[in-house]
Amino acid sequence: MSVAACPGCIAAAPLTDMPARPAPKAGDAIYIALPQIHCAACIAGVERVLADLPSVAAARVNLGAKRLRLLPTAGHDESEALSVLNAAGFDAHLLDASALGPAGDEEGRKLLARAAVAGFAMMNVMAVSVAVWSGAGEVTREMFHWVSASIALPALAFSAVPFFASTVTALRAGRMNMDVPIALAIFLAAATSLYETFADTGAHTWFDAALSLCFFLLVGRYLEHRARATARSAAAELTALELPRATRLTEAGRETVEVSALLPGDRIALAAGARAPVDGIAESPATLDRSALTGEAAPVPLSVGGAVCAGEVILGAPLTLAVTRRAEDSTLRRLAALVEVAETGRHRYSGLADRAARLYAPVVHGLAALAFALWWGLTGDLHHAISVATATLIITCPCALALAIPAVTAAMTGRLFRGGVLLKSPTALERLAEIDTVVFDKTGTLTEGVARLPGLAPEAAAVARALAEASDHPVSRALVAALAECAPAQLTDLRELPGEGVEARWNGRSVRLGRGAKGPVLELPGEVIPLPLTEHLRPGALEVIADLEATGFDVVMLTGDTPARAEVLARRLGIAKVHAGVRAGDKADCLAGMTREGRRVLMVGDGLNDTGALARAHASLAPASALDAARVASDGVMLGVDLRAVAQTLALARRARRRIRQNLAVAALYNAVAIPVAVLGHATPLMAAAVMSSSSILVVMNAVRR
Repeated sequence: MSVAACPGCIAAAPLTDMPARPAPKAGDAIYIALPQIHCAACIAGVERVLADLPSVAAARVNLGAKRLRLLPTAGHDESEALSVLNAAGFDAHLLDASALGPAGDEEGRKLLARAAVAGFAMMNVMAVSVAVWSGAGEVTREMFHWVSASIALPALAFSAVPFFASTVTALRAGRMNMDVPIALAIFLAAATSLYETFADTGAHTWFDAALSLCFFLLVGRYLEHRARATARSAAAELTALELPRATRLTEAGRETVEVSALLPGDRIALAAGARAPVDGIAESPATLDRSALTGEAAPVPLSVGGAVCAGEVILGAPLTLAVTRRAEDSTLRRLAALVEVAETGRHRYSGLADRAARLYAPVVHGLAALAFALWWGLTGDLHHAISVATATLIITCPCALALAIPAVTAAMTGRLFRGGVLLKSPTALERLAEIDTVVFDKTGTLTEGVARLPGLAPEAAAVARALAEASDHPVSRALVAALAECAPAQLTDLRELPGEGVEARWNGRSVRLGRGAKGPVLELPGEVIPLPLTEHLRPGALEVIADLEATGFDVVMLTGDTPARAEVLARRLGIAKVHAGVRAGDKADCLAGMTREGRRVLMVGDGLNDTGALARAHASLAPASALDAARVASDGVMLGVDLRAVAQTLALARRARRRIRQNLAVAALYNAVAIPVAVLGHATPLMAAAVMSSSSILVVMNAVRR
């Protein structure tokens, strides 16, 4: 097994100008991220914790967004609420709501409304057309043509807007897309049918075929939209985690200012448990929790003059920080820019539908033009030549092709959701099916991020639990979690010594919980007990590594933790390739290097330091316990705790790729049969509507089968 250490820092990235955010006035609503809440009991717990705080006027939890809307009382801010929530075990972070995108799904509602109108109009026009198809008299046929026109034309004017708008945009840019033949077919069908209605030639009209085409394509577009409706910008989420205000120390005293107003040389005060809003230099000894940014599981001691990065949490005691960089140049902002750049690159992925569209549009237009020229040249009948060209466009329009991929995507993403994996990207299944290398983060992904403490006597465990509860140090919090089933002992004279541990008296004698030569120790009267905290594997970790390697995937561990800890865990799991000590920017660079080698990489991670890699990877997954920014940067979220969902997702993605290819084959076969019929002039409106509907239903049935 090789363990590569990759130290480094986040490389400078081009930054966009960010608007200044005004500090909220007293009484304004404040938003707090609660990434760990998952059920109604969590909501009740949060609201119960805040119920008796004099600084809180009202609090409402949004479980879907995992956010708390807090209304402070006059003269108060969110600091007391944040402190109480974190002490109660809820991972709470202040959010700048102005940096978040608007809620709601206006585009989805519009697509659904357009599809509903097209479907309703299609059914009514088809019902009216039955009489025409079955040989109605001249007067009845003329009346039904006008009834069909009065229903179809307003419906098409409303429902076909997305296709015509896309066509205008594409043609202005001098390019073709799949909406061009669709819009042309709908326009010609409506125009030809309206001419037949006015001229009363006795011919059939194409209103029903145009509406059928519009309805089925809108259904496909809505399915595709819903597949990506939950995706939001990871860069916005990262920016929202930045603190909007800071306490600046001046000769006149303390003042609250916008973080954007801080300049190099300013001094700011940070409370214990606070997240640093900017990069700076510590003016006193401190202990930092860097796990969110670097993946380091253990807290890091910091001496006077040590560097503090934006996003790191101050532990143990308050700290005065000398600002070295403005907020827009901070480590956290550079990470946000890195994620934004990586997301942009990944979203250029061209799916099967896009590649098919580039070939489809010119072929369809060429066939329609050929049919028009052929029939006009042979018969000299311009009206008949236009009718044949219209029939060719309609019957060969990409209805089955447009449904082939969204139908599979919707069916498989629904199946994955029921299995505990939520996919957000419309091309995620296609990219997951191409994966050959799986890269795992360590802390919080392969492990639960909760330590275990085996073999401790009940009496010693009770003392350790009581001492650990008196400190907010990460090791103390890990000890409390490890000893959750043990009742704490009764202690007196509790006091915490920064950098040394917690002391107290138990049964009249001195006890201490603190740092030892090889880790935390518990000092009892007459003995010193090592506390060997071990990381607990996430359920399914052993099985998923074995399954992936047996299936032929390369498995890699990529972590910001130390090489020693990474090596221990890799040996337990049987992972041969490990990169340890990797910082946030270097994680994305490591994945970029694998991509240059020709690998298709799936990244699985949970922290802020993973967001750049999650966005840069060919595909990515994050556990539900991940920070908001990591979940948003990923293509999918594993709602359960079992890591075997990774292997199951890859297997289902490959099955989805097979279904997509089958549907594309059905669409190709349909066109191979329909095109000669249309070009030879044998396609009637009834035939066009029936064949088009049948092919669409066939690809949907293939998509939803087990």
